[in-house]
Amino acid sequence: IPERSLVHQEGLPKLPVPPLKQTFERYLATLEPIVSEEELEHTRKLVDEFLKGGVGERLQKSLERRARKTDNWLSEWWMQSAYLDCRMPVAVCTSPGVVLPRMHFQDRQGQMRFAAKLIAGVLEFKKMIDTETLPMEYLSGKPLCMDQYYQILSSCRIPGPKRDTVVNHAIGKIPPTHITVVHNFQFFVLDVYNSDRTPLTVDQLYMQLEKIWNSSLQTNKEPIGILTSQHRNTWGKAYNNLIKDKTNKESVRAIQKSIFTVCLDAPMPRVSDEMYPSRVAAQMLHGGGARWNSGNRWFDKTLQFIVGEDGTCGLVYEHAPAEGPPIVFLIDYVVKYITEMVRSPMIPLSMPQKLRFNITPEVKRDIEKAKQNMNIMVHELDVKVLLFSHFGKNVPKQHKLSPDAFVQMTLQLAYYRMYNTCCATTESASLRMFKYGRTDAIRVTTVDSLKFVQAMQDPTKKAIHGQAVERHLLGLKMQSIEDLTSMPEIFMDTSFAVAQHYNLSTSQVGSKTDCVMCFGPMVPDGYGVCYNPMDEHINVAITAFNSCEETNAAKFAQAVEDALLDMRVLLEDKATAEK
Repeated sequence: IPERSLVHQEGLPKLPVPPLKQTFERYLATLEPIVSEEELEHTRKLVDEFLKGGVGERLQKSLERRARKTDNWLSEWWMQSAYLDCRMPVAVCTSPGVVLPRMHFQDRQGQMRFAAKLIAGVLEFKKMIDTETLPMEYLSGKPLCMDQYYQILSSCRIPGPKRDTVVNHAIGKIPPTHITVVHNFQFFVLDVYNSDRTPLTVDQLYMQLEKIWNSSLQTNKEPIGILTSQHRNTWGKAYNNLIKDKTNKESVRAIQKSIFTVCLDAPMPRVSDEMYPSRVAAQMLHGGGARWNSGNRWFDKTLQFIVGEDGTCGLVYEHAPAEGPPIVFLIDYVVKYITEMVRSPMIPLSMPQKLRFNITPEVKRDIEKAKQNMNIMVHELDVKVLLFSHFGKNVPKQHKLSPDAFVQMTLQLAYYRMYNTCCATTESASLRMFKYGRTDAIRVTTVDSLKFVQAMQDPTKKAIHGQAVERHLLGLKMQSIEDLTSMPEIFMDTSFAVAQHYNLSTSQVGSKTDCVMCFGPMVPDGYGVCYNPMDEHINVAITAFNSCEETNAAKFAQAVEDALLDMRVLLEDKATAEK
């Protein structure tokens, strides 16, 4: 029997509250390369006041008390401040997309056959979650928190007028047994278990998908799903509008409760092979616009697999319940499962239930508005996927460098060459060695890139040990709100704003599968950079906004490519010099 992944859960250490003085020393150090001397001097004074005036100590004590009383002092605040309180649309702004290798089908049969195998693979994965037999994950020999795996299936975000919530139906008394399938903007409930609780076979799933496909061709096509792509306050209002009607409420509830969603996409306009990866990345992030597949989604659903008729496949996931690595682990598992699959006998099944929506004039107006906004968003997003083929993580490894540090330095170099300046850069780091840990931010830009490479090489990378700056600062700020004290000046300071304005928002998401993960920029004049270093090549997805004249995804991709090649030359010269 594999070791039960929840066994270790109880023994995981709690997330520490870092020492106050240490955090502020590190904070000042991270400001040096990105703010002026005057601003820095002003911030030093504020830090002194904060530390010596007793405010810092008082907040630190409250935070430490909170840490003792809760399983994780950060997790609830983080979920709220990073996701549920954020009112930007989840599409593009927070939901990452993943592109899978292009499949070799070009027709609906191939599309449905692949979708059936994919569903079977995810159900097989779900079995490990249900029986708590997920293989335990470790980092540097320490067990990691597996909680996020239990949040990604049967869960959904629900919009509110001012703040969203996430519901997880996997935890209830009667766990859901259906998935949602959406084709041609129409939603269906597909029961994926037989009455004896065995999952449907691939052939049964194929038959059911065939019925769905045929039944979704002839009716009115109001893309109700596009409502979920709106600004959260707008969608919150439209949502309350929508569920006034009993039929609509039941249909929405069926989508929210489903284990996951499968989007059977219409083929997209063809583009050159060179443009193809970038186009698919955009399709995973937003669906391509109102006349293409943007209405073929329910963006609030935690997990949506996308299978296009033209062989494009991938997924988009709502970020609140989980980080990238558990999603990628699921992908790797399912892709491996699909390649090793065996056939089984057939039992006929009843027609999957189509979800009905009554489109009142009010709902119709909301849909039209959502279409317009989605089309603006599609035109706004600039995506470039760089499939860097000259080398992969094999090169930095030969020179005993961390591939991640190597790529991060490359991004710093590329940015500096383009803009002649450093910018605030964040890289997410896992906090899963702590109970219910999510991520902290590694602030990549330091006074001295050399020191940075050494720091990234340091096996005790600060952020994953809960000693980084970012979340501690958030904790102190949230604590001051909770204690109803006046907001300390240190959080109203220009430097604080500059430090939070991440022009480069980056993440390494490594996978066994040759996939590309992507997400939108964090700020209007920034880049979103996600990379997957494989052994012999590196996949990098870069996003920017077209409305910003200074940024350009393709130019930045070129700068990254040049910088990668120059970094290799540097390593080789150094190696030769040392001989």
